[in-house]
Amino acid sequence: MRGFAAGADAAANARHTETMNRPRRFDLIVFDWDGTLYDSTAFIARCIQASCADLALPVPSVQDASYVIGMGLTEALQHAAPGLAPERYPELSARYKHHYVARQNDLSLFEGTLPMLHALRERQHSLAIATGKTRRGLDEVLHTVQLKGLFDATRTADETRSKPHPQMLQELMAEVGIAPERTLMIGDTTHDLQMARLAGVPSVGVSYGAHEPASFAAFEPLHIVHSVAELDHWLAQPA
Repeated sequence: MRGFAAGADAAANARHTETMNRPRRFDLIVFDWDGTLYDSTAFIARCIQASCADLALPVPSVQDASYVIGMGLTEALQHAAPGLAPERYPELSARYKHHYVARQNDLSLFEGTLPMLHALRERQHSLAIATGKTRRGLDEVLHTVQLKGLFDATRTADETRSKPHPQMLQELMAEVGIAPERTLMIGDTTHDLQMARLAGVPSVGVSYGAHEPASFAAFEPLHIVHSVAELDHWLAQPA
């Protein structure tokens, strides 16, 4: 039994060494947050629906409320409630924030996310986040002990152009000093994949978030994954 265990350990070490020595295609990996790393898609859609109901507006369907995830909050609410008078969007935004803050501590990372991120760091990838969240909202989650120091750069929708405009991704690449062809964007919406395409960056779509994966084809992602475990496995191969 002792010899078997030693053999298994040696095989595991050999696989680890092979992964570490494999030529790397991407130096910078940029993740969307909500619906890609963070299990928040359904919750955000419910908050949008509740906010509209509070103002006696037509309540968008789950599909329509999910579609706007990834945009900046103002743009998202304008899409979700297009008939609202412009001066009332701050009121709708306040209701959304009320519902979100009330239950945000119930949210968590998708299972397997932390080991995947640590494995990428161990392989010397630079990591970044491009999100439709506000700076305050993102910092609140990134300041937790488990996430501190994992990301080299981050951009939020309230400090640059909202997705799908490529500026967010362009600023991240400039900050880290990595070219588009050496960068990979990973996201769960067409906004993420369109942003990547406009920035000249390869992308991977995840199917477990806000948008149906059938809508990804127009943006020609390198791959579509259906779980964090599958994403982790794919990144360990060509990335």
